[in-house]
Amino acid sequence: MESAEYDNLAAVEAEHWYYAGKRTIVRSWLRRTGVLQPDALLLDCGAGTGAFADEMQDHCQVVVLDDHEESIERLRQRFSAEQVIGLSGDSIPLGAGSVDMVTALDVLEHVPDDRAVVREFARVVRSGGAVVVTVPAFMLLWSEWDEVLHHFRRYRLAQLRALFPAEDWVIEHTNYTNTLAFPAVLLLRRGRSLLRKIGLGKSVRSEDRVPPAWINRFARWAFVTPAVRGLWAPFGVSAILVARRR
Repeated sequence: MESAEYDNLAAVEAEHWYYAGKRTIVRSWLRRTGVLQPDALLLDCGAGTGAFADEMQDHCQVVVLDDHEESIERLRQRFSAEQVIGLSGDSIPLGAGSVDMVTALDVLEHVPDDRAVVREFARVVRSGGAVVVTVPAFMLLWSEWDEVLHHFRRYRLAQLRALFPAEDWVIEHTNYTNTLAFPAVLLLRRGRSLLRKIGLGKSVRSEDRVPPAWINRFARWAFVTPAVRGLWAPFGVSAILVARRR
């Protein structure tokens, strides 16, 4: 992720309906696994600015991992040195079965070999431990936002499930999320793409600003409520997977 994107994210993630809502959804599903306990160890992969992991310190023990120096510097400002892990290559520098939970919030789309990353999840998570991942969904929504964030792909549920083989994982939940926003996001991204093609300049992305309070509250409710209730969705802007290590 480009350096400026960390600044953009840090400026809005505390209140923006999407970022705050995503953290709420993942925390809810972690609780549902039963693994989330005060003495359990959570590894947050691709921790970014550390907002999610910082919130999770009220619920469990936390270590954070990232492979971007910009992110690592920010993480060192929020966590102790022992909690921050820098990643070089695909191998997580932790022992086998050493963590109870792994979270990866919009991380897998950033790596060339997502299967290798999930194999590392399987190695470091103990038997009976849990993983929760979120990813952007549907290549139909691909835009300059994906390019700026250095995404390699957006996922269908079948692609996401295929990363978690049955010999290693019991998949407890998969679903699309952010379904109600899908039509608006599609129109906005198609509109921005058209403006760029005809040379009318770069518009401000909705992801980079917090909308008016009433819109922000409604959008967060519409995002979070179906996702935490596990209501089936045929499509969405994002997807989630919850799995248990065999």
